[in-house]
Amino acid sequence: VFFAVTVAYLLAPVRGWLVDRGLSRWTASLAATTLAFVAALAAFTPLVVVAAIRLDQVLALVAALPETFPVDVAGFEYVVTLAEIRAVVIALLRDLAAVLLGALPVLSLKFTVFALLVFSLVYNQAAARRSVVGVVPPAYRDVAEAFDRRVRATLFAIYVLQAATAAATFLVALAFFVAFGYTVPVTLAVVAGVLQFVPVLGPSLLLLGIAAFHLAAGDVSAALIALLGGGVLIAWLPDVLVRPRLARETTGLPGSLYFVGFVGGILSLGPVGVIAGPLVVALVVEAAG
Repeated sequence: VFFAVTVAYLLAPVRGWLVDRGLSRWTASLAATTLAFVAALAAFTPLVVVAAIRLDQVLALVAALPETFPVDVAGFEYVVTLAEIRAVVIALLRDLAAVLLGALPVLSLKFTVFALLVFSLVYNQAAARRSVVGVVPPAYRDVAEAFDRRVRATLFAIYVLQAATAAATFLVALAFFVAFGYTVPVTLAVVAGVLQFVPVLGPSLLLLGIAAFHLAAGDVSAALIALLGGGVLIAWLPDVLVRPRLARETTGLPGSLYFVGFVGGILSLGPVGVIAGPLVVALVVEAAG
């Protein structure tokens, strides 16, 4: 319900643009809802495909890690034991895949509710806006309008800008992993794209894991390529290519505050906090300003 409300809020200008082009209110609302539904499916489908098709290959890759890894520091050799870490990672991957695949029937029902709610909210946006604005005293209408602009810009930054950057990250990462001969390039590219929604850290988390994997296997050059080359091409380049072209539509919320809202939202509200956390922070910044 929360995601449907935020998506409908963001789609209101799209529906108005379609109506201005001659579509009826019902047809415009249906087209905007279809756009939201397809975008939501596009975001979740790669995760399901990875969990269903590539899980065995990922597990085999993790299982291939050596049980111990020698580290030479200042002439002293230390042995890092990876057996327990490897077992924990494999167990987590299996549990995550089981939860994701087991939740498919519930997710399909939630997607249906999501689509119905978005359509209803988009179709009745004028009445909903009048109801909300009507309870605000006239002297504070300018404050309500400021909050309205901040909410819309923040949602645009979270949904549109992050999704566009994630798509660019997927394409760049896919080319990178194919070029360097990784056995599961699509899976790694999907993970890199999804991690783009994690502020500040982003795909760097994946690249650090890949570099650690190569180091554990004794391949220092591959670790450096993943860390430095991947860091520039995957973690940095999509931001440079995409964000400047869409930044004028956003709030300009500092990355540090966005990160605080993202992490705080997840820790306090769960998955809803991915959107609610940064949104609350943005509203606090607007109120303080």
